[in-house]
Amino acid sequence: MQRVFFNEVVTRDGFQIEPEFVPTDAKVSLVDALSRCGYAKIEVTSFTSAKSIPMLRDAEEVMGRIERVEGVEYTVLVPNVRGAERALESRADEFNLVMSVSETHNLANLRMPRERSFAALREVIGLMDARVPINVSLSACFGCPMEGAAPASEVMAWADRFAELGVRGLTFCDTTGMAHPSQVSRLCEALRMRYPGLQLTLHFHNTRGMGLANVLAAAQQGIDRFDGSLGGLGGCPYAPGASGNICSEDAIHMLQAEGYETGIHLARLLVLARQLPGIVGHAVPGQVAKAGRTVDLHPEPGLVADIRSRFA
Repeated sequence: MQRVFFNEVVTRDGFQIEPEFVPTDAKVSLVDALSRCGYAKIEVTSFTSAKSIPMLRDAEEVMGRIERVEGVEYTVLVPNVRGAERALESRADEFNLVMSVSETHNLANLRMPRERSFAALREVIGLMDARVPINVSLSACFGCPMEGAAPASEVMAWADRFAELGVRGLTFCDTTGMAHPSQVSRLCEALRMRYPGLQLTLHFHNTRGMGLANVLAAAQQGIDRFDGSLGGLGGCPYAPGASGNICSEDAIHMLQAEGYETGIHLARLLVLARQLPGIVGHAVPGQVAKAGRTVDLHPEPGLVADIRSRFA
């Protein structure tokens, strides 16, 4: 049975574009509850400026108050050296650095060319000097709505540059929801051959309804780490029409049904998923929290007993 590891990103990637501020107490409580569901990692928050992402202006307080559970890594997004210094003080277990393989998307999202982003992230990696494990998330690896499909050679070229800097892991993101299963399968096969010593994570969005199909395609190629967002919250503000990340509980339910070992206590996670609309103040896209697991059976309708008796 293949083991897969899930990283929960709802309190960072999911919350960051919510229109109403999620109270700090709610964030801390949610992270603490997620910590008991079996996740490998939880991306708690982002050490960006409060002006850029006001939703996550309480990063230090959240990191200082969460209850850390053994076996769970608490990772944070770090944009630059100043963010890295703040994250280090907050005892983050891993830094997640982000840039795009698409020049246009990088300019829109990070307000700078790719080479400048790379230089800033290289400085963070050098400053840490192996004190904290580094993961690099490469955005728009499967396509950019302004530039079109992302050439695999371009994705590999940027991945190579970070691998040479000694990062622990690379995340390949379908930021704009343009991936499809055969494309995912081809890239994942190449990634596993090229980077056997790195943690490889896939991060899918469900913008065009192919998110779970892409997860399965990646898993079938041996990828064993995935990002997901509770309820399917999140999305890229610079991807026109983009909806949220893949829904964690839906993806985990699918993989468990397919025979993969996820380490996730799904029933416990579904309780949190059903509470999420009350936290954010609106409905969320997730399906399994609404319909129940396929193993959750229902009592038969009363009329069935009457029909049975007539045919006995």
